[in-house]
Amino acid sequence: MKKQYGFMLSTFALAFALVQSNTHADWPQWRGSADLGSVATGDYPSELNDQTLRWKTTLPGKGCSTPIVVDQTLYVTAPSDGVDALVAIDWSGKEKWLTKFGPEVKGKHRNGSGSNASPVSDGDAIFVYFKSGTLAAVELDGTVRWQTNLVDRFGKDTLYWDHGTSPVLTKRHVVFARMHNGESWLAAFDKQTGDIVWKEARNYQTPRECDHGYSTPLVIDHQGKESLLVWGAQHLTIHDAQDGHVVWSCGNFNPDSNQLWPVVASPVLIDDMAVVAFGRNDKGAPRLYGIRMDGSGDVTETNHVWFRDDISTFVPSPAAYNGHVYLVRDRGEVECIDPATGKTIWSDAFPKNRNSYYASPTIAAGKLYAAREDGVVFVADVADGTFRLLSENDLAESVIGSPVPIEDRIFIRGEKHLFCFSSK
Repeated sequence: MKKQYGFMLSTFALAFALVQSNTHADWPQWRGSADLGSVATGDYPSELNDQTLRWKTTLPGKGCSTPIVVDQTLYVTAPSDGVDALVAIDWSGKEKWLTKFGPEVKGKHRNGSGSNASPVSDGDAIFVYFKSGTLAAVELDGTVRWQTNLVDRFGKDTLYWDHGTSPVLTKRHVVFARMHNGESWLAAFDKQTGDIVWKEARNYQTPRECDHGYSTPLVIDHQGKESLLVWGAQHLTIHDAQDGHVVWSCGNFNPDSNQLWPVVASPVLIDDMAVVAFGRNDKGAPRLYGIRMDGSGDVTETNHVWFRDDISTFVPSPAAYNGHVYLVRDRGEVECIDPATGKTIWSDAFPKNRNSYYASPTIAAGKLYAAREDGVVFVADVADGTFRLLSENDLAESVIGSPVPIEDRIFIRGEKHLFCFSSK
């Protein structure tokens, strides 16, 4: 095991999270309320086996989205009888309701589906998007508040693989990004009515496929204003949440004009630093950037703080915990870095295997949960500044959604089932 120790950050800021939920224990969007992919406290299981399995609920069809949790109810998207659907599951694993929308458009990739995008909630409604183009708001009792179809309104996406971007919420709007070869944009819709409030073009000339984006925007505070951080088409941009206009932009992520570099992993923020994964880690061409979030206008020449071409991740998004950023790379290498400098604090790896990692890692009170595409979920202890593998757990079905930690429980969405594990 290689270890390289650097300086640890003393501050762990959560000030970027503006999405509100009705309880501190909610997990209202796919990377949690603060977009960090982690929770700081709790008592979470070291093994995921028959002794810690509390329930396993059959899902109506194959989906790859991560569940969300609001007030001890889980919401997960999946197809049902050939149509897009949202399922509500109570704390004991029983289905509360299932709401159907329009016809499903199935996934193209073996690890894709028509239900790749994760729901998001403000505690008052659930907002969903599907590959079919359906964008909808659903009341907590399963009633559809409104729905529209963005493919019908704005045309099909031209993404090579299945749509993956999830909607996000500002104080007033549900916001959705489409980044592809063609007219790319960021659009906001009224949460109560579904009416479009603004639509901002986001078009850049890039090498082939580099304009294809699967990452999810982040809702942040930028210079005291609610804003949206968007990563895609070789540019990191900040948009005013009120009208969508660009207030900050950073480029120069692909100076050699490499082709076939779509954006999949979403950035993670700690303090004033965005850690941005790019390149093709899966093909031996990793790129990892540290971008300072201050300033305004075009900050390309001033805000690149550090750069690495030896580590990165292509599909799994990084997680942040206790002031550090954690990468689970596409073939199971694990890296803990200092976000201020980009230096490695320690590195290790899960057991080698021909399968890759599509789920993003989750850290719960010092335990790192990482799901491999074949359904093997690893648990490692990272609490004391080192890596110690605790268990290897085979769920016997594909796992693409990210683990969700809430109130000492770990929820994992498999291809066929939703699992709940707890040591209590």
